[in-house]
Amino acid sequence: MTILYLLTFIFVFPFYWIITGAFKAQKVTVQIPPEWFPLRPTLENFIKLFKNPALQWLGNSIWISFATMVLVCLSAALAGYVLAKKRFYGQRLIFAMFVVAMALPKQVVLVPLVRMVNALGFHNTLAAVILPAVGWPFGIFLMKQFSETIPGELLEAAKIDGCGEIHTFFNIVLPIVKPGVAALAIFTFITSWNDYFMQLIMLNTRSKLTISLGVATLQAEFATNYGVIMSGATLAAIPIVLMFICFQKYFTQGITMGAVKG
Repeated sequence: MTILYLLTFIFVFPFYWIITGAFKAQKVTVQIPPEWFPLRPTLENFIKLFKNPALQWLGNSIWISFATMVLVCLSAALAGYVLAKKRFYGQRLIFAMFVVAMALPKQVVLVPLVRMVNALGFHNTLAAVILPAVGWPFGIFLMKQFSETIPGELLEAAKIDGCGEIHTFFNIVLPIVKPGVAALAIFTFITSWNDYFMQLIMLNTRSKLTISLGVATLQAEFATNYGVIMSGATLAAIPIVLMFICFQKYFTQGITMGAVKG
């Protein structure tokens, strides 16, 4: 139990330091010894932060993460169901390719990916960050594991009753794998929100930056206002923390159930 409390403190303390630092004056954030709790809290850092398009950056991050989440969940649920319950030539090979793709770092496919985005005319748009994430190999792998739990007899009964593939998927399959979709939604939202690398490569107009990129631009060459940066980090952390708190049950369930079938 002592080790658990120690680990909790180690993981929570940086978050606590960022939040408290957002309410400290600049000279207080860098003083030694540090001020562990803001004795004279101020909103000056947030005032300076909102002199920049911080809300627009936050909106861009939310839109990118939400759109990516919806598209990934839909495509992964469809692909996972087909790979788990349909039999066709090359099925095992296709699934093996998705598994191999999970091991490839994003940097390996960066050059062809950027060339494709430029050819489609999406560079420096939010779509340039959203669309490459659709067909996420991990999402397809996870949803295949969940789809394996669907009783084959249920699908046969639906077919006998005259249900088409679309009706079967949305009215029978999707409700059964709903915990998996919810877990994938959380995974996708968090991954997309924290995907600093792709956002940095694909976006360069100030108004189209995400909150992570926007906060990074506030660092000056010779002097950095750490209070403003901490206020931006606090603002960026709010949506992701709320998302995790509201759906942590599905997050844990997705980790455990997705590993049962193989």
